[in-house]
Amino acid sequence: MSTLHFRRVERRRTARISVFADLTVHGVNEQNEKFKVQTRSLSVSGHGGLTVLDVTVSVGQTLFVINDNSKQKAECRVVSLRPGGNGKTIVAFEFVTPPEDFWKMTFPAAGAKPLRRSLPKTATA
Repeated sequence: MSTLHFRRVERRRTARISVFADLTVHGVNEQNEKFKVQTRSLSVSGHGGLTVLDVTVSVGQTLFVINDNSKQKAECRVVSLRPGGNGKTIVAFEFVTPPEDFWKMTFPAAGAKPLRRSLPKTATA
């Protein structure tokens, strides 16, 4: 039986997992006006997440993210930005101090080996 191996090395402190959690993001824009946006995570890790925002933010900016399911609030820092289309931005954020169980899930330990899948010897069409 052959083994499918994922060679990409995980550089994050905890693995990123695709989870669609409802979020409320609070912050202050460049004009010093407060904003509050309802959004959803695209992926999460034990140290942050990825979401889409339709407000302008900058790398290093502080945001407050609320997990709408658990009502838990966390102070976060924007670590990267990518264009998301239609005037939206894909925002990667990290927790300033990782809260206990913010996502209500357990992540693999840092440095854990990636999963391996067994494939059948013959493929069927």
